[in-house]
Amino acid sequence: MRTADVARATGYSVQQVRDLERLGVIPPAARSDNGYRSYTPLHVHALRAYRGLAGAVGPVEARRLLAELRTATIAEAAAAVDGVHARLAREREEALRAQQALQGIQAEEDGRDDDSMTITQLAEALGVRSSTLRFWEEEGLVLPERVTTLRARRYGPAAIGAARVVAALRAGGYGIPAVREVMGSLDGPDGLQDARRILRERLDRLAARSVALLRAGADLAAVVTAVDPTRGTPGPPE
Repeated sequence: MRTADVARATGYSVQQVRDLERLGVIPPAARSDNGYRSYTPLHVHALRAYRGLAGAVGPVEARRLLAELRTATIAEAAAAVDGVHARLAREREEALRAQQALQGIQAEEDGRDDDSMTITQLAEALGVRSSTLRFWEEEGLVLPERVTTLRARRYGPAAIGAARVVAALRAGGYGIPAVREVMGSLDGPDGLQDARRILRERLDRLAARSVALLRAGADLAAVVTAVDPTRGTPGPPE
């Protein structure tokens, strides 16, 4: 196959095919005596797989994964792809947990001493360090009530609910600016609705990434099972 043939089959431009070859997304093409590149169907599968992976995890991670898949055993390659699916599932779970925490905040009653926690108790409940809660406080994300002359921190129901949201967002890959956007929206006239909208958009993006990965499935399988004498893998893709 010529470069133009691969470009037509994958939807990339001729220059993009060459650039992606240079970046290691696809194996180097064979060269004829006159210097022209010669590609195989495997190169087409690899480029299509890259498109799906890039949509799921981003172009940098997609390049790394494809290079890994070409040199790994089938078991290792399958585990790497499964890891991408698992990562997306974890991010989705965390976003859903954040939604549940938002619902909890709406239902919380303020000012009940028996519902308060110390910083140590809250950190243990969330699975984070006390220093993390202090950092969130410095960033204005979770504000505790301060009690005793030693200024020991205690967290009421509202602060506990906010901490749950922050923990879920951070575990789901949200950076501090994005978390601040969600938490800041809680103080507005339509705070909870705005926060829910932000989380719905997050879930929509995760769904799109999952679909991109699913579309890449057959092409990823072709890359993983391509003939490689050093791996003893099955026959070449059709």
